[in-house]
Amino acid sequence: MRKISFTLLCLVIMIVGSNAQDQHFTQFYASPLTLNPALTGAFNGKYRASAIYRDQWRNVLDNPYTTFSAAIDVRFDVELDSRYKDAFAVGLMFYNDQVSGIDFSTNQIALSGSFHKGLDFEKTQFLSVGFQGALAQRNINYEDLVFDDQFNDVDGFEFATGESLPENNFTFSDLSVGLNYTYSPTKRLSFFAGAAMHHIFRPQVTFYSIEEGGDSKLYSKYSAQLSARIPVADLVSISPRFLIASQGPHLQVNTGSNVRFQFNDYGDTALHLGSWVRPVRNQDDSIDLDALVLMAGIELNAVIIGLSYDLNLQNISTARRGAFEMSITYIGDFEDDGILCPKF
Repeated sequence: MRKISFTLLCLVIMIVGSNAQDQHFTQFYASPLTLNPALTGAFNGKYRASAIYRDQWRNVLDNPYTTFSAAIDVRFDVELDSRYKDAFAVGLMFYNDQVSGIDFSTNQIALSGSFHKGLDFEKTQFLSVGFQGALAQRNINYEDLVFDDQFNDVDGFEFATGESLPENNFTFSDLSVGLNYTYSPTKRLSFFAGAAMHHIFRPQVTFYSIEEGGDSKLYSKYSAQLSARIPVADLVSISPRFLIASQGPHLQVNTGSNVRFQFNDYGDTALHLGSWVRPVRNQDDSIDLDALVLMAGIELNAVIIGLSYDLNLQNISTARRGAFEMSITYIGDFEDDGILCPKF
């Protein structure tokens, strides 16, 4: 385990110091404030509380990678013009990513704001713009790590290390911006298109100072999202979706569809089943089919619960490196009078 810890340390230092790509959620629409700041307040109700948890590589690691995010956003109607249904919203989001074997973690708190402008008198089209400011901290714990120069050549690691280690934490600020367009000509038919830019000013993300060779800026991330909700029967609809994100040499695509089965004519209870694939472009410009995703979810009035699993498909040796996600969302003062944001 000590050798594994040292290997993980080397991996983490390389990742942090080489313009790494962001962590991600498979159920990206269940974590709207990490996906696109313009989705702050994009729901039918007064407020929304949500949480999502990701557990990765549990089958091959004693301590799996875990990612957690919780958020709350509040929507306020405004009457700039009584003919339109305009609104603005504010949101607060907390994010934690943990590599448990060496206690490497990222903690972030972010404040976002958005404005949703109605584009027609029928209140079927909205254009939203959002901004998000964040403060993040990264930590690593050196206490459980050992190095080659500590080995006594017999039976243990008892000497002090001569390794020159940097401070075990640093902080940085961040800024993101996003746009989103919604068109819902009927209660059951909706289309969504959005785009976002994260890390606008490319913050430094390294434990070392610039003088020590720590000039390592985080790549800006550009993403675009497309989705729809299309009825195919009285109580059945499909939700095709497409997400593309580019960050430095990395490119990720998520594409597939969910099927929504309503349990009654009121539409307040429904089952979701879905599947999609995630091809990626890696740093060496190779293209791989990273994962096949399976998803199931349920709507119970104002509560939405989602479960998903990523089946890694790159090769047989990594097939067990899957990821499990669970999400839950509650919408306060829920109004089922239209769709402002896709689910899951």
